[in-house]
Amino acid sequence: MLTSLPAMLYHPCYSELDLPAQHRYPITKYQALYQQLLSIGVPVSAFSLSTPISSEQLAQVHCPHYIRSLQDGSILPKAMRRIGFPWSEQLFQRSLCSLGGTLQTAQAALKQGIALHLSGGYHHAFYNEGSGFCLFNDLVVAAKTLLTQEVDKILIIDLDVHQGDGSAAMLADEPRIISCSIHCEKNFPYYKQQSDWDVGVAKDCSDNDYLQTVQQSVQTLINWHQPDLVLYDAGVDIHQRDELGLLSISTAALYQRDLLVLQCCVDNAIPVAAVIGGGYQRNVDALVQLHLQLFKAAFTLYGSHFASKIET
Repeated sequence: MLTSLPAMLYHPCYSELDLPAQHRYPITKYQALYQQLLSIGVPVSAFSLSTPISSEQLAQVHCPHYIRSLQDGSILPKAMRRIGFPWSEQLFQRSLCSLGGTLQTAQAALKQGIALHLSGGYHHAFYNEGSGFCLFNDLVVAAKTLLTQEVDKILIIDLDVHQGDGSAAMLADEPRIISCSIHCEKNFPYYKQQSDWDVGVAKDCSDNDYLQTVQQSVQTLINWHQPDLVLYDAGVDIHQRDELGLLSISTAALYQRDLLVLQCCVDNAIPVAAVIGGGYQRNVDALVQLHLQLFKAAFTLYGSHFASKIET
């Protein structure tokens, strides 16, 4: 059994974004999740503060012209509408910090076994354009950066309800990073990209069928590829009450999903870095309870008493 606590990355700027009233994106969920973890007794010292990556680092993965257009605000309004946020310098800086957080989470996982990021999962961002609330692709940036340092093969397990189309496109010519997306087939994006492993789940999929699909996929991919690191997008928009998800997966199954992914990595001695991914409910307190399932799963594997303080 693992000891102590998993590494956890956070920054207050994740929720510090001025959005129009009634905007669909639940920007306050990051701070609410952090506060909820503190309220059950997780010490402040358990969290590391995310630091932004530089524009120069980002340009090793994303189009330099696209980066500059977001940095100076020259990006076309049509492109911002596709992203879904109004442009602001605050938005750009927040994105750099979140990308840095995912990279730091991956680096922490390599040292500690499991690491969790209270943000991340921006898998709709392509090389030279954003989409679906994603400016830049933190999963791809972290994976490609680590390939230049200490890692030879990485598996991305994307269990957000929406296909990781940006990740699939950006990794099409990179055999050292394996992209896996298990998503709702009849959901955004309308035009799917080709991941290394795609499973389109039907809207009426049961908890048991979903969990069986995840378990078989994860175990198969780990057996085939023996990655040095797993990046796990633990999106909760598969939940039955998600406003954009279209699936009907229960909270109990959400917890079991996160536990089986983390357990499979631990059993195979593969470091795993998880990001919280998507989740869309106007009731932020209810949404936070879903994101907490990832932390409950990790605390369970660490034998931490904090696991019992999170309801399923």
